[in-house]
Amino acid sequence: MLRLYHVIIGVALLILVPLGFKVTGSGSSKNSDSPTVVQTSPTTTSSPNGNNIWKNLAQKTPSPKDWQVAPCDGNAPLLCISANGERVGTVEMLIYPLEKQPNFQKMLTQVGIDPSQKIDYQNPQYQTQLLSALNAWVNEYYAGLEKDRQGSYGDRITFSSYPSQQVQVGKLPGLRYGFVGLKRQGGVQEQHLGYVTFDGKALYVMATAFDPASQTGKFDKIENLAVFEPYLDAIAFNLRLPSSI
Repeated sequence: MLRLYHVIIGVALLILVPLGFKVTGSGSSKNSDSPTVVQTSPTTTSSPNGNNIWKNLAQKTPSPKDWQVAPCDGNAPLLCISANGERVGTVEMLIYPLEKQPNFQKMLTQVGIDPSQKIDYQNPQYQTQLLSALNAWVNEYYAGLEKDRQGSYGDRITFSSYPSQQVQVGKLPGLRYGFVGLKRQGGVQEQHLGYVTFDGKALYVMATAFDPASQTGKFDKIENLAVFEPYLDAIAFNLRLPSSI
């Protein structure tokens, strides 16, 4: 049911603001519909041997009929999505080492998790605490995006954030989140989807989008993102996380 809901959203975004989204806007205006790109993540990390990190993390990668999913060539942390042999999009894996994330360390401490202790990801109490910390991380991410988009969009585009949803990322508890920019005259300026979890050492963020301003981790056509979106949950579920398993 949840996957069907997201398929409907992918199509409905072309014409209206989905029910239940947080909607914000601004009275200012600019000449361009392309927003400033927010740098919300540190430098992405490849695997220690220099290969694409997806080669270590990806297990089952389901896809629509006649579509192909595989780690991209090279060191960039990208999963390539192709349809009938033609690339239609990529999914990016971002890794945030905990020692470089002081804000998230505070979020862990505030929910009762000692960042210096080994985690017990199978403990129900820990899972509840972690989801609270991840929610705080998502809310901080949204706050930064909202501020940026208000300045970039003006009154021509509406920024709407998705309510975060609990998901399983590998063997770890995680959250699915995202946002959309809807043109006042109809159509979608950008749509972003992400999954976040924590393995005790780093935050893992799996992300993709429809966004002309993005360089990586995106689909060039929103229709292709809508087709592939239902398969993202399964890819996240089958990730080899924590890496010790």
